[in-house]
Amino acid sequence: MTHSRLFPGSPSRRRRVAVAAASCSGLVAGVLGLAGAASARPSTHATATPIEHLVVIYQENVSFDHYFGTYPRAANTDGTLFQAAPDTPTVNGLLGTLLTANPNKTQPQRLAHDEALTCDQDHDYTAEQRAADHGAMDRFVEYTNRESDGQPLTRGECVTGSTTGPTPEDYAVMDYYDGNTVTALWNYAQHFAMNDNSYGTTYGPSTPGALNLISGETAGAYAVTPGGTRTTDAYAVPNQDGVDGTGTVINDPDGAFDDCSNPTYNRAALTGKNVGDLLNEQHVSWGWFQGGFADCAAASPVGKYTDQQPSPGEATTQDYSAHHEPFQYYASTANPHHTPPASVAEIGHAGPANHQYDLTDFDRALDAGSLPAVSFLKAKKSEDGHAGYSDPLDEQHFLVDTLNELQRSKDWKSTAVVIAYDDSDGWYDHQLAPVVNHSDSTRDALTADGQCSTGSPKLGGEELRCGYGPRLPLLVISPFSKVNAVDGTLTDQTSILRFVEDNWLGGARIDNSFDALAGPIDGMLDFSQPAAKPLFLDPLTGAVASRGAGHGHGHGHGHG
Repeated sequence: MTHSRLFPGSPSRRRRVAVAAASCSGLVAGVLGLAGAASARPSTHATATPIEHLVVIYQENVSFDHYFGTYPRAANTDGTLFQAAPDTPTVNGLLGTLLTANPNKTQPQRLAHDEALTCDQDHDYTAEQRAADHGAMDRFVEYTNRESDGQPLTRGECVTGSTTGPTPEDYAVMDYYDGNTVTALWNYAQHFAMNDNSYGTTYGPSTPGALNLISGETAGAYAVTPGGTRTTDAYAVPNQDGVDGTGTVINDPDGAFDDCSNPTYNRAALTGKNVGDLLNEQHVSWGWFQGGFADCAAASPVGKYTDQQPSPGEATTQDYSAHHEPFQYYASTANPHHTPPASVAEIGHAGPANHQYDLTDFDRALDAGSLPAVSFLKAKKSEDGHAGYSDPLDEQHFLVDTLNELQRSKDWKSTAVVIAYDDSDGWYDHQLAPVVNHSDSTRDALTADGQCSTGSPKLGGEELRCGYGPRLPLLVISPFSKVNAVDGTLTDQTSILRFVEDNWLGGARIDNSFDALAGPIDGMLDFSQPAAKPLFLDPLTGAVASRGAGHGHGHGHGHG
C-alpha cells in the first residue's frame, strides 16, 4: 500500500507537551530505590574538544546495507529524487556480484518508496551468528528471515505494498532501501559524515545494544520477578551461572526498575556502573529522553505519520518500549514511576526525574536554551525505524524535525549529533565484523557450534558477549563534521560512550566494558574549523529545503 503522508495541521513546531502522568503498574518497593543524586549545578567542566553538547539519536534495527548498501547511487524511479554530488565517496556496500550473484539463497532487492513498511526479522543472538556462517555471510534466509510455521516468509508476504508474489526464492531479509526512501539520511551523509565500518558491540537484539551504548557491559545481570523478588529463573537472564541468578543479557527483558515494564514476565537488573553514574560523579548535565515516557499507555498508528489520529480499527503500537530504556536497568539511574521533572531548570540535573525524561522535556530544554551536555534521544516506537511497527518514512519525520530544530538553536555551534542504531534486526549485511571479544557458550555459533572465536580476549571472563556484531549505520552531524565524508575507522556502539568519556570525563572507563576496545568517532570530525553548514530538510520527503520551507511542519511526536 501507499502510506498517507500529510503535513500536520497544527502550526506548532514543537512536540505536543504530554499532560498525562505515567499510569503503570508498580514494583515492590524493596527492589527499587535511587542512588545518591548528583549536584544540580550546571557543569563547569572544560571539554576536550569544541563539542559542548552531544545529542545521540538512538534508532532501531537497521543494518548498514539495509539503508546504505548502494550509497550514493539511487534508482530514482520512485519516491524522492536523490542526486549525489560528483565528488561523493563510495562505501563498502552492495556492488557487482553481491547484487547479481549473491551467495545467499536469494538476491538483494531494492525496496521501493511504497514498500517502506516491512516485517520484523529475526535478530536473536544465536541466529545472527548462524547467518554469518563462519564468515561466509550466506545463511541469512535460513536463520534471520522472519518465519511462519517454521518456514521463511517470502517477500510478497513480508513487504506491505510489494507487487512481488510469494515465490520460493524471494525473501525480504535480503532487501534494501536507497536514497529515494531513506532520503534524509542520505542527504545527511552527503553534507556531513558517516562511518561504513561500525558494528553492534555484540550480537543480539535491542536491549544488549542499548546497554552497550551506556556501559559497554551486558554481564553482571540478575533476574527480578514482576513483584520485585530476585529470582534464578533464566527467562529474563539466560546463562545463569549460580544460585544467585547472575548472568549476561542477550535477549529483550524489560528493566527491573521500571513500573512500565511488562507485568507478566521477569525483568533484568544490571550491576556495575553506566555512563550516567560517571557523569553524575563529575556533575556533568545529562539526560535520556524517550517518546511515550510520560504516558506508557499511549499508542500511535502504524505506517503513517503519528501526529494524525488513528482511524477506527487501524493498527497502533504503544509509544513507549521499556526494553529500549537502558538506564531503567540500573537502580542508580532509574526513574521507576516516570516522575516528570519539577521544572525546566531540573532537566539534565538532579531531581525527581533522575535524568530520565519524556521527549517533550528535551523540547522544553531546547526552547529554554538549556540543553544538557549529553542527551540521549529515543523516538516513540512508531518513529524509531523498527520494522513491523515503524518504517523509514516515519523515522525520517522524527529525525528531520529534531535536526532542523537543533540547527536553529543557539547551541548548534558547539553541538554534535550522532545518529546510531541498536541492532541490525537480522537484515542482510555482507561485511563480517571482526571479533574483538570471544565467547564459548552453548548459544554461540559464529566460528563453530558453541564457539565465537578463540584468539581474541574475553572481557571480564564473561560468556555470551560475542562481538563485534552486525554492521550498523553511524553518522555525525555537526558544524565540526567533515563534509561529504565516509570514515573507515573501526567503531562500534561503545565508540559513542568513549567519546563522552574522553570529552567530559578525562578518559574514564567502565570496568569490563567494551569502551576499552572502542575506536574513536573522531574520523568523522574536523576540529580545526567548523566547515559544515546547517542543512534543513523537508520532514515529509527528506529533500533539501530552504530555511523557511523546513520550518513549521510540527514535530508530531506527541501522543497519537
